Amino acid sequence: MSTVIFWFRNDLRLHDQPALQAALTSGATHLLPVVCLPPTQEITPWGFARVGPHRQAFVAAALHGLGARMSALGNPLQVCPAAPAAALPALAQAVGTTQVVCEDIAAPFEQAEVAALRAAGLQVQTVWHSSLLQPADMPWPVAELPAVFTPFRQAVERAGLKPQAPLPAPASLLPPPRVPPDVWQTVGAMPAAAEQGAAATDNPGGRDPRSSFPYGTPACDGGEAAALAHLAQYLARKLPHSYKATRNGLTGLDYSSKFSPWLATGALSPRQVYADLKTFERDHGANDGSYWLWFELLWRDYFRLLHLQYGAALHRARGLSALPLAPHNVQGFERWRQGRTGEPLVDAAMRELTTTGTLSNRLRQLAASYLVYDLHGDWRAGAAWFESQLVDYDVYSNQGNWLYVAGRGTDPRGGRRFNPGKQAHDHDADGSYRRMWGSL
Repeated sequence: MSTVIFWFRNDLRLHDQPALQAALTSGATHLLPVVCLPPTQEITPWGFARVGPHRQAFVAAALHGLGARMSALGNPLQVCPAAPAAALPALAQAVGTTQVVCEDIAAPFEQAEVAALRAAGLQVQTVWHSSLLQPADMPWPVAELPAVFTPFRQAVERAGLKPQAPLPAPASLLPPPRVPPDVWQTVGAMPAAAEQGAAATDNPGGRDPRSSFPYGTPACDGGEAAALAHLAQYLARKLPHSYKATRNGLTGLDYSSKFSPWLATGALSPRQVYADLKTFERDHGANDGSYWLWFELLWRDYFRLLHLQYGAALHRARGLSALPLAPHNVQGFERWRQGRTGEPLVDAAMRELTTTGTLSNRLRQLAASYLVYDLHGDWRAGAAWFESQLVDYDVYSNQGNWLYVAGRGTDPRGGRRFNPGKQAHDHDADGSYRRMWGSL
């Protein structure tokens, strides 16, 4: 008997799962599927939890759904509250293997997790599968990635690059190995479907009637089934045709696609989104709106490629720039994250974020700009607060967008400062959003 451990990371799905396919075809006779929970007790340098309650609840729902599907295939997903470096070597020793297969994530914390496993003697095979397009298919090596998004997009489109077709979900899984009960107890493992359900719905913020993504409701459940159902209904209602016109909205489920929460946890594959979108365009026609969904998916890829190009440098205090770093404005930062700056639209945005775990793209940019340019705060503190709060937190996009606003990324044009008064006039002229969140 030989066993391969499959370590789920930000790929909590069975459809379009190249990493899982690699494990299933590795030659092993048994599969041990494991996920290690995010470090909920870890405190950031700025004094708050790295993973807040909204993210915890949404990930729990994704695990509950994935666990139920895997149990139906005869191999339950095991959830470990311990760090991978503690849990996986212990499990590997118990089942007599050194083989681990997992998603490749090109960010410092996630790379360090893999390095720790290899240092412990495990043979870790990482598989890149979070992007729409494969890095190896690009018109240039990753080291020569254009510094600005527009030339990147234009080169991709001129080359006619298309994603590979999504893989179907496996019809069966390898059987699980026997793990001694005391080992399960040592690593704190528990079956996902049995234990994650209550945690998935116990946060009232997910059901706040003002939320633009009420993740505590069936339609916005964190699991793969809800993700695929949302994609299907979004296309069936022909909402791609209006996406470009509505994407700068501030409230409601339909002004944007809302794919990002499921893309962030990996409950939804970007290649599945693209494949279904192309079918939609074939059946109902393409327009600027449906094109703009492709445009946004390319932005998502671009931030991933930047991490492949620069890695940990994107997480330095200065980013890629030589700009001096503003000292951490403790009082200003606290007013900002609590929605007490005195700038009504910014305050409304920050209250929505803290209450519901979601925020429109337009308001994310405004809030980031206000912290960096009006409060002269440390952009890393703002990025960490978004990481803590957002249900659709994605390390690549979050870091990339904060660097973009702060002028510390690759774009030679510098940062992006937003005028709160103009943003309120353009996007909340009647004040309804600000009144909704009690800042007018």
